[in-house]
Amino acid sequence: MANSTDLRLLLSEVIQLEPEQFDQARDLIQRVTGEAYQWQTHLNILALIGFEQWLTERILKPKIHQNLNIIEDVCYINIGEFKVCLIATEQLLDEVVNVPHNIINQSELAAHLYVIIEVLEEEEQVIIRGILRHDQLDNYRLQVNLQPIQEGYYQIPLSLFDAEPNHLLFYYRFLEPTAIPLPVAANAPSSVPLLEYLQETRTKLSQWLEGVFDEGWQAIDALINPEVNLAFNTRNNEQGTKRAKLIDLGVQLGNLTVALLVNITEETEDKLGILIQLHPTGGETYLPPNLKITLLSKAGKILQEVTSRSQDNYIQLKPFKGELGKYFCIKVSWGDVSIQECFEL
Repeated sequence: MANSTDLRLLLSEVIQLEPEQFDQARDLIQRVTGEAYQWQTHLNILALIGFEQWLTERILKPKIHQNLNIIEDVCYINIGEFKVCLIATEQLLDEVVNVPHNIINQSELAAHLYVIIEVLEEEEQVIIRGILRHDQLDNYRLQVNLQPIQEGYYQIPLSLFDAEPNHLLFYYRFLEPTAIPLPVAANAPSSVPLLEYLQETRTKLSQWLEGVFDEGWQAIDALINPEVNLAFNTRNNEQGTKRAKLIDLGVQLGNLTVALLVNITEETEDKLGILIQLHPTGGETYLPPNLKITLLSKAGKILQEVTSRSQDNYIQLKPFKGELGKYFCIKVSWGDVSIQECFEL
């Protein structure tokens, strides 16, 4: 009698790749930055090519859009109005899938459907090993109180994924995308791609050196007054240009407002040093526990994250440097509530 693993292998769809498709993958990889992750990017592109081939053989004139804004771990494809995230891996011998937590929790990276694709380069094959809806994945995460392992990955059993890939075609033909709810950012429409959103809403920090400041960013002294009662500790910020912005986390936190402090220093002609802190306001001495401040790359990858404890009067990211023109985002979150600010150096 066949066991569940044997059954899954029988159900899996195998796509045979042609030599010219490997040539196509090599051409595409030249358009993708982040060469430190070149091998994973190579797997992502092969998975994307194979999956699109599988789709075109089953959907008459499908409306498919490749999203070549491939982050280090995954890539995306739009099928009609459905956003599909492809998770490419070399092998699944342990029947566990490592899923980056930001592609589930962040509105700009979340997808309606997640597809596990095993890439067997020597055999010139890609295998569709399973699909899973976002709501099902998120419900599982909440039910088992799933926590990310080191480096920000959830470990998801492969058995949770639907082994019948043709069910994806059912969703495409008979289901509205709104039937699979996705997380919505507090300050950006979920339909706007992350890079586009960065370009539209970024705060340009290099302009601060010329005395040009965006609306909402105030001098520290301007916030230290009886009306605001800002409990700033600026003893570590004597040098450089600094501004602060009040961040309202909403009624979920009892109308809690915190202050995001950004301090920049001119390190060289084309490089800035950045220090980011989060402080309580309204006369509060301490931040609420489990308040997070996260540094994100332009692709949504977590670079740093700090969580407040029970008696932290402020929290701070490790100071970092960056070249002019680079992008990053700072996310302030507590539970399901989050606010994101994006910057250009």
